[in-house]
Order: sequence, then C-alpha cells, then structure tokens
Amino acid sequence: MRSRGDARLEMRGNSSRRIAWPQTFAAMGKQRRRALSAEDLRFMRDVPRGGVLHCFVLDCSGSMLAGERLALAKGLLIALFDRASAMRAEAALVCFGGAGADLRFGPAVPRWWNERWLEPVGGGGGTPFAAGVRCATQLLERSAQRKPAQQRWVWILTDGRTTDEAARPPHADEIVFVDFEQGTIRLGRCERLATAWGARHLTPEELIG
Repeated sequence: MRSRGDARLEMRGNSSRRIAWPQTFAAMGKQRRRALSAEDLRFMRDVPRGGVLHCFVLDCSGSMLAGERLALAKGLLIALFDRASAMRAEAALVCFGGAGADLRFGPAVPRWWNERWLEPVGGGGGTPFAAGVRCATQLLERSAQRKPAQQRWVWILTDGRTTDEAARPPHADEIVFVDFEQGTIRLGRCERLATAWGARHLTPEELIG
C-alpha cells in the first residue's frame, strides 16, 4: 500500500492543476487501510493573490515525550513543510510547552527543511495550549492584514493533555487537529475541540499511513 505521506502523483496532460497535498491528506484521513485514489485528490484553486499560509502549532510539553509522540510529530512536520515548499506556500511554526509559546519559523516559504533543523526543538513541562493558540492567532491576524486574500490553514499537533480553554483563531480558513493522544484512558479533548471549532480531526496514523 502506498503511504499517504510519501504519495507522489504526476498529473500528465493536466499540468496546470496542482495537487493541494494537505487538503488531499485531510480528505482521505478518515479512510483507513487503502491507497490514495483519484477521489481523494484536492487541487489548488487559482492561486490566491495573497498566496497560502500553513501555520503549524506544535505541542512540546512533557506529555508529548511519552511514547516518542514528539519525535513522530517532528517527522510529520518535515513532510508537511516539504509539501508547503513544493506548493510555494508560506509556512510558520509555533511551539508551545513549559511556561509559554514562541514562534520558531516564518511565516515564509521554506527553502529547506530537514531533521537537523528540528533537533533543537525539545519538550518538557506543562501544556500551555491557550498560549500556543494565542501566538498562532496573532500571527494569522498580521498575515490577514498584510495579505487579505491569503488562504490560511492552522495545523495543531498535540495530545490534548491540557485544561486550557482557547477560542478558535478567527482568521483561520481551515483548522486540522492532529491528535497524538495514546493509551487506554483517553481524554478525547482534541476531538471535542475539533468539533467545537468546526475543524478536522485526524490521528497521525490516519494522516500518514
């Protein structure tokens, strides 16, 4: 079976239509154990004058260290940043953990992205989810002022182990929760937030394999 994260397709005879990979991954995410099909494909619209921004919000709290969740999230980020680069889309990375959140990259079109860049991103401490969302919200607000026609996606990679409350970023056109919660006892917070925000909810396995 072809991996969702590694799928590559050439649109012969239709080179003017570019595949929108994050939207394609999200569309096929709930369908398990099957290869990518033509019905899954989502294509870029006529490129907006303001372009596209993918803002990735990464949970770096102590709970993400269990079961190598943070390492898995980093690997997924590399694949998503590669896609953003191929699409000439802007990307940004917000990390939250410990006592707060900070912007680690962008917004900019990533020219290169590999494991060595992500190695210094460590984990530990609490889960200041609200601070992470607030940082992303401020970034999207600035981008909306700078590029009103821009399409803006927010990807939140977290296990949801937090009691923080946060409002949906108002300038996000699409939001995807990538749920890293594991174990027999689950809080299910990511899924509830996704429902409340009108967002998509995926597990890493649904997104990449």
